[in-house]
Amino acid sequence: MIAILQPYVPHYREDFFKKIGSVVSYDLICYEDTETFKSNHFKNADIKIKYIRSLAKRPFLFYNPFSLRKYDVLVLMLNFTHLTTLLLLITKFLHRKKIILWGHGISIRRYEKEKLRPSFLLKNMIRMADGVWLYTEEEAAIWRKRFPKKNIISLNNTISEVEKILALPAADRLYLKRKYGILQECIFIYCARFNEPARRTDILESIISKLDDTKFGFIIIGDGNLKPDFSRYRNVYDFGAVYNRQQKDELFGIADIYIQPGWVGLSIVEAMAYGKPIFTFKRTDRHLQCVEYAYIEDGDNGKIFSSEYELISFIKTADGNKLSEMGHNAKRYVRNKLTMQSMSDNASGSLLSFMRNNIKS
Repeated sequence: MIAILQPYVPHYREDFFKKIGSVVSYDLICYEDTETFKSNHFKNADIKIKYIRSLAKRPFLFYNPFSLRKYDVLVLMLNFTHLTTLLLLITKFLHRKKIILWGHGISIRRYEKEKLRPSFLLKNMIRMADGVWLYTEEEAAIWRKRFPKKNIISLNNTISEVEKILALPAADRLYLKRKYGILQECIFIYCARFNEPARRTDILESIISKLDDTKFGFIIIGDGNLKPDFSRYRNVYDFGAVYNRQQKDELFGIADIYIQPGWVGLSIVEAMAYGKPIFTFKRTDRHLQCVEYAYIEDGDNGKIFSSEYELISFIKTADGNKLSEMGHNAKRYVRNKLTMQSMSDNASGSLLSFMRNNIKS
């Protein structure tokens, strides 16, 4: 039997877990309650879960290990603040369960340092684990160099419904612009929660204020406690949180470019599936980016800028055909590497391998 432990299950993970369930039988176990889930501005996934008793005293978490007694394979989180996970790794010689660790193989906040010298704590967790699931090939490559014989895979992190987005017909932009009252020629779109300072909405606002508001428009999708007041900009069209797929399809259909100055994550996968080139800024110790930043190929499916001045100068003289080409390349990248079927196949293939090995032993 297999157990997969998660804090909660947001809507963008729904298809992933359902597709795994069509291949292998498992229990999805969560340790955070519904109120915590809602406070993070997530939409609930429609999938069966079980809850495990836990005690959190930030940053540490302890969950009840005895609730996992009946399982042969545990997919736990690659997080050294999860004390029960450390306990289960250390006592493997007693309980003899196979443990797969799933998570970020490198700290987002310490990325530049850890890509050269990986975390000592994560290194010891990975050493004790039977297998590791990482989100991107870049992370997996870093750890395979240190553990060449370890079962380390990249899931190629993506979102639910990405295949549906890829299959959408070309949008009638002129009709949709009239429908939503959007007047400008070149349209940026931003779609992410406003709950993380590293997303750098201060830079987004600065760019909005410096571009000609008769030529450049900005569609904003997302809510959160750090959301600026965009009402002062006449070229900003703020739709708040949007979970209606048809409306989101239409808004992305209007846009030419996806923009997110920092902390780019799964939101860029959605934008790339819609055929939008990604505009963001170079990762540094002070300008943080999530692991999905590795999906951006500068000049091919997006642009990575060093400064606001560079971005503004580029967009003022940008060739529409070049933007369109980058958008096509972004869509092709998702089709080739980031489908939900591919992500679920990577995970279920790993689980099947562990189950077969358990039967043999």
